Amino acid sequence: MSEAFSLGAALALVWPGQPLVIVDADEVLLRFVDGFDRFLRRRDLFLDLSSYRLHGNVRRQDDRTAILDVEVTALLDEFRADLDWLEPVEAAQDVLDALVARARIVVLTNITPNQAVARTRNLAALGFDFPLVANSGPKGPAVKALAGRASAPTFFIDDIPQHLVSSAEAAPDVIRIHLIGDERLKPLLAPCAQAHLYAEDWRAAGAFIEEQLNRAGY
Repeated sequence: MSEAFSLGAALALVWPGQPLVIVDADEVLLRFVDGFDRFLRRRDLFLDLSSYRLHGNVRRQDDRTAILDVEVTALLDEFRADLDWLEPVEAAQDVLDALVARARIVVLTNITPNQAVARTRNLAALGFDFPLVANSGPKGPAVKALAGRASAPTFFIDDIPQHLVSSAEAAPDVIRIHLIGDERLKPLLAPCAQAHLYAEDWRAAGAFIEEQLNRAGY
């Protein structure tokens, strides 16, 4: 099963000479934090959105004390075990539906191969029926491999600056877009200096990609 979500499997589905859009899942396609917060509230906990991190920000509803990092990790593992019900980020489907006529799309997300089964089910149910790479660690190497296979204009969209920086280092020719899907999270993270665009929403990202493709003659 893990081979289905490997980088090699995705590379086989990238067409040389066709533009490529590489997208993260959580907070780019899917509203992960919103789903996790609802999951926590059913357990008398809540997510304190005071910083762009999960560990240290999960608190008890009764006395607002933070639970231990090891407890947060266990909750995340439970939450991700059958994660196929998250809601989409606004306008993501419409924009990608318009782009599929001009570019291949690959989802690059940091999850385990086992978690990828439910994640793929979730994405497909929302109309995001694209190849998925279950990545681990920095995303730059995978972005480099995918862009090298495409040999055409390539775009990488992520909410985490470290992944955009990793992409800039590994594949500097890739056009990087910083997009945070949940409005509540935007004030917690500054725009990435290594991104070519900080997109306020998917419509802005889509318009930028279309413009770049037009300029490049695609």
